[in-house]
Amino acid sequence: QVQVVESGGGLVQPGGSLRLSCACSGGSAFSISAMGWYRQAPGKQREFVALITSDSSTRYADSVKGRFIISRDNGKNTVYLQMNSLKPEDTAVYECYAQVPIGRFWGQGTQVTVSS
Repeated sequence: QVQVVESGGGLVQPGGSLRLSCACSGGSAFSISAMGWYRQAPGKQREFVALITSDSSTRYADSVKGRFIISRDNGKNTVYLQMNSLKPEDTAVYECYAQVPIGRFWGQGTQVTVSS
């Protein structure tokens, strides 16, 4: 069974930075084809944020391009989301997922609040 656990959320002022971590256990690095992040703000639909594949190809939502950086440590089965120049509209629960051959596994989510 694959387990996904996020950490690193919190409260930050506009213009600040946060780094989220997402650790995946129960699956080998060879079976995880991609890991990524979605977010869901109150009253809004879940939206894609970023993903990184096993060969380190990345993709970002237009709303975070140039501000967020996703990276991956295959040895630790961990993905990081470095979030810079944060805006109030980035406030959301950020959810990480791991894509393996049998399906997609999600973490429980971590709250990010951008407010002065």
